[in-house]
Amino acid sequence: MKKSILSLITLISLSSYLYAQNDDQPTTRLVDDSRVITTSVPFLLISGDARASGLGDQGVATSPDAYSSQWNPAKFAFAEIKNGVGVSYVPYLRELVGDINLGVLSYYNRLNERSAVAASLRYFGQGEIELRETPDQQPQLVEPSELGLDVTYALRLSERFSMAVTGRYINSNLRIPSVNSDGTAANSFGVDISAFYQSEEIAYRDFNGRWRGGINISNIGPKISYDDAGDENYIPTNFKAGAGFDFILDADNTIGVYGEINKLLVPTPPELYINEETEDLTEESQRDLEDYENTNSFGAIFSSWSDAPGGMSEELKEITWALGAEYWFRESFAFRVGYFNESQDKGFRKFLTLGAGFNYNITTIDVSYLFSTAKAVNNPLEGSLRFSLSFKFGENYNER
Repeated sequence: MKKSILSLITLISLSSYLYAQNDDQPTTRLVDDSRVITTSVPFLLISGDARASGLGDQGVATSPDAYSSQWNPAKFAFAEIKNGVGVSYVPYLRELVGDINLGVLSYYNRLNERSAVAASLRYFGQGEIELRETPDQQPQLVEPSELGLDVTYALRLSERFSMAVTGRYINSNLRIPSVNSDGTAANSFGVDISAFYQSEEIAYRDFNGRWRGGINISNIGPKISYDDAGDENYIPTNFKAGAGFDFILDADNTIGVYGEINKLLVPTPPELYINEETEDLTEESQRDLEDYENTNSFGAIFSSWSDAPGGMSEELKEITWALGAEYWFRESFAFRVGYFNESQDKGFRKFLTLGAGFNYNITTIDVSYLFSTAKAVNNPLEGSLRFSLSFKFGENYNER
């Protein structure tokens, strides 16, 4: 009996001691559990043409067109017309402002049966901003803007497979003079490596068909800096992979179905905890933040597949996917539908797209419209019509 009482007293004393020790530990609070990945110059990821927009913002495995530079430059080696020019206009945040737009100008030239070159310019104008310190002060007007200029060389390594290398110059002029006295226009560069496969036309029982597949790792490059303090930001290095199949029903009717996945190849932000007594980051969080900021942008291409604090389940949430279908009648009229999905914890972009295309002689006009299906998050392109105009001319290449 005495031994039992003694054991109980010891247990109570030990529990009190442990409770007191834990009570002395500072309490912490998680800053943000979503860990949405953000980068600089995100305009490079905005869909720059209405055809891809109508398919749910995808184009890595669709048939080649004048706007393949953004999606999969290796497709240019399979272009059926020697030359192509594209001009596109994308209104942005149209429900809030009227002067933020993305413009795209692109050109390609298929040199011969095996190779092609291309170039494109993307200009993102962010409208006119009035700067003033007091309501009565004469405003200072600034117009922030960003642009990307790239050149591509595509080469067919076999009859059905091609690869391409793209070099890109990036300029981001977001400087606000009254705030960033030492700020300058930021410059960087990026490289794309892409591959594309297109099968021959295959005869099935009731129809003919053609398979396509593509991969593109885009914007491989160093971080970008906006000031003299040395702070650097990741550019949106991105991985795309997709596949598609054309149901060639007869000479007049073709239906293409496509699927694509995307993942940003930049580090996942760490879990950050704040000491509730001091409102400062804990020492461990400070170390995690320093590791995140110091991660090499090239090494992140590999480490970004396994660096999420939540493990593989969180890594899978960082992958977006899109599905789309395109119907062509006599290669003159097209109707498109697509759906894009992103995890609720990683941005929550979910939208349905509709599009149409009109082809007459050497001219193609494409339009698309977006409907957001995530009611909790407003899509910056919701309520906007996107337009693309392209021209094809020169020699024909038989890719049937």
